[in-house]
Amino acid sequence: MKIFNCCAAALIVLTAIGCEKTPVEKTETTSTRPNAMRNVRTEVVTLQSFRKTIAATGTVAFNQNRSTQVLSPISGPVARILANIGSRVSRGEALAVVASPDFAADISALRKAEATAKNARRIATLDEQLFKNDAIARRDLEQAQTDAINAESDREAAVQQLRALGVDNKTIDDIEQNKPVENLGGVIRSPISGTVVERLVSPGQLLQAATTPAFTVADLSSVWVMANVFEADLPSVRVGDTADVITGSGQTLQGRVDYIAALVDPNTRAVSVRLDVPNPGEVLKRDLYVRVQIHSQAPANGILIPVSAVLRDDENLPFVFVAKPDGTFERRRVDLASRVGDKQEIRSGLAAGESIVVEGGLFLQSEEHS
Repeated sequence: MKIFNCCAAALIVLTAIGCEKTPVEKTETTSTRPNAMRNVRTEVVTLQSFRKTIAATGTVAFNQNRSTQVLSPISGPVARILANIGSRVSRGEALAVVASPDFAADISALRKAEATAKNARRIATLDEQLFKNDAIARRDLEQAQTDAINAESDREAAVQQLRALGVDNKTIDDIEQNKPVENLGGVIRSPISGTVVERLVSPGQLLQAATTPAFTVADLSSVWVMANVFEADLPSVRVGDTADVITGSGQTLQGRVDYIAALVDPNTRAVSVRLDVPNPGEVLKRDLYVRVQIHSQAPANGILIPVSAVLRDDENLPFVFVAKPDGTFERRRVDLASRVGDKQEIRSGLAAGESIVVEGGLFLQSEEHS
């Protein structure tokens, strides 16, 4: 009888072990105490129409439509530097003087051309009077007029040669009037008004005409910001979109998209988007890193939820609490897209019609750990 009882007990134990079910993975849910529910508010997720704000990073560059590299128009050693980095210059202002060996020769050529032109014109005028009095043949008059025109063309060519050397109009007038002028040499002049941002020559340096870069002058009242926009966001960006450019100090300037590159960077998979940004006070400096928020004008549809609904877990990954019909709350990982004002676009993880916690999520998160 004892043997039977022992066998029966063993059979019961084995049967109980055989009836155990394999454990299943649990969905992470949270039950909330009634007093905590007073702090929780939910909303139903809906599809909404909106305009995206694309976040990107960028760097500042000179506006190439408002900056120029100044080449020396003449060959020779630098005699004097008249402008340095940071100097504000006007269009036509002298930046440097070059001791050109051709300068004196060009002055002499203009004076000779001026004298020849005046003499040729005087002869042509005299021949006109002689022709009217039948004192010379028509062909002699025409030859005199042709000589005068050619001499005046030579004089104009000599003037242009001096202008190419950077000689100002007053000095040219003095030369034409045979007044004494100081042999200063050729002058490198700024072709635009702006700020000297680079000085690339030094006194005594030998320059080659139209080859040696001497200065860079830029109008810093407007700059370019080159933003890097990823492929996924590119369809939302169009030329003409407005943008906020935010510096490291938190200062915000407004700009506008004026060009979208045709190529994708093979390393970053980003596309360069150029912004034209007014730069009052010259806050933006070349190569400065900035944050960019491009406000898309293209309409979009998707799921937007309050920013307050998005929480972060211990790994800093975003999630929301989804309210279940049985009164519990499910923690749900979500993939974030762009932020639209006080709303957050959700790329994946939620469906329209679901109810989520928009206030009090932190109370639920603390309940999980209590």
